[in-house]
Amino acid sequence: MAAENSKQFWKRSAKLPGSIQPVYGAQHPPLDPRLTKNFIKERSKVNAVSLKNKKASSFHEFARNTSDAWDIGDDEEEDFSSPSFQTLNSKVALATAAQVLENHSKLRVKPERSQSTTSDVPASYKVTKSSSDAQLSRNSSDSCLRNPLHKQQSLPLRPIIPLVARISDQNASGAPPMTVREKTRLEKFRQLLSSHNTDLDELRKCSWPGVPREVRPVTWRLLSSCLQGYLPANTERRKLTLQRKREEYFGFIEQYYDSRNEEHHQDTYRQIHIDIPRTNPLIPLFQQPLVQEIFERILFIWAIRHPASGYVQGINDLVTPFFVVFLSEYVEEDVENFDVTNLSQDMLRSIEADSFWCMSKLLDGIQDNYTFAQPGIQKKVKALEELVSRIDEQVHNHFRRYEVEYLQFAFRWMNNLLMRELPLRCTIRLWDTYQSEPEGFSHFHLYVCAAFLIKWRKEILDEEDFQGLLMLLQNLPTIHWGNEEIGLLLAEAYRLKYMFADAPNHYRR
Repeated sequence: MAAENSKQFWKRSAKLPGSIQPVYGAQHPPLDPRLTKNFIKERSKVNAVSLKNKKASSFHEFARNTSDAWDIGDDEEEDFSSPSFQTLNSKVALATAAQVLENHSKLRVKPERSQSTTSDVPASYKVTKSSSDAQLSRNSSDSCLRNPLHKQQSLPLRPIIPLVARISDQNASGAPPMTVREKTRLEKFRQLLSSHNTDLDELRKCSWPGVPREVRPVTWRLLSSCLQGYLPANTERRKLTLQRKREEYFGFIEQYYDSRNEEHHQDTYRQIHIDIPRTNPLIPLFQQPLVQEIFERILFIWAIRHPASGYVQGINDLVTPFFVVFLSEYVEEDVENFDVTNLSQDMLRSIEADSFWCMSKLLDGIQDNYTFAQPGIQKKVKALEELVSRIDEQVHNHFRRYEVEYLQFAFRWMNNLLMRELPLRCTIRLWDTYQSEPEGFSHFHLYVCAAFLIKWRKEILDEEDFQGLLMLLQNLPTIHWGNEEIGLLLAEAYRLKYMFADAPNHYRR
């Protein structure tokens, strides 16, 4: 009876925080918040409630006007065929269709695109949803359904890229796949990496503006070892070192992994087991059972070997860039749909062990982010607040006016290192620089977050209520970002660091 009640409770609470939900963010944008707010207002007119025409202009008003999540009833009790629900959907469809047609008509009016665009583009060109065969055909009905996923008025004209940002789309901004300059850089990397003793300072300098895909795996192994030594600079020692470290990791597996079923480790393993399917749920690679088993082993062994923090939600995201980079060493094609069962057992073991050790080196520098009460994140969010108050007082005062706390949006930025805000391809490019910077993940990340926030200052200042600000900050439209945008973000972050990192009197009031 107790088991049945438990099942009914979790079934009833399927929409509560912590349950597996679609991920809205860089890889799955929500409906246009401008439209959403309009429909919420219209629906509130239909339902005669005392809060009619009242705006949630502060956190306290927003909290009072929002029903408790624990009051959600059974799924069976929800009437999806109710007139109000159908009215909302029809209004969404009609308004979105009108907006799409208006935008398309504006594009056709532009003289510079009137002939060349229509002659070069087929009448039914396709937008790739992922690198799989599933595609969307460009017709009026599909436009009505799909185009709400985009910010129609803010996106510039640029080449079509997948709605689910593919890992391999490094040049999503429209740059050619490989320029002469990039070929020269690739050759320089190869010379550095093949030298008898790799100059790590020079390697960091070359890696700051990005690492070529072809040499990224070995470069990341070297850069992650700058403090403690995972892969040595001496080429003659690398093979033996890799072999020893990989055997050491699988020794941990034999020693500790069976203990996941013991009572004092069950909670840790259960949380890991729950979080793994949520890791990049829209990328097929991470939904393969074999990949999820690899992630479970990596995270459980790390948690066992770091009892001061143990496993904390968010650490699961930090494995993915390393896994993708080391997988790309064996895969020429796009990895997001690659079936890892096609790899040999030795290859999979190498990818797993390298991902574990490199993730461990990263977490060694930011472990206070994940200890009890997460003091590292608390300090970084406070530092971000102070920094923004100095570099853009107008944005800072705007947050204070509508009672938006930095912790409400920046906690995730620090906990997940902006991985929920950016497509995975952008995270990989960002980490090229993080691993090239002294204390990149622990210190430079603060200035990247500040630059990222100020990047959206116009959109922030346009929002004039608490709810609108939080919706914007938690669903920033970065789906079309590529190397160009990340490069500009990093340049601005470097400028802020140069101005404030060594100038404490400028940093504090």
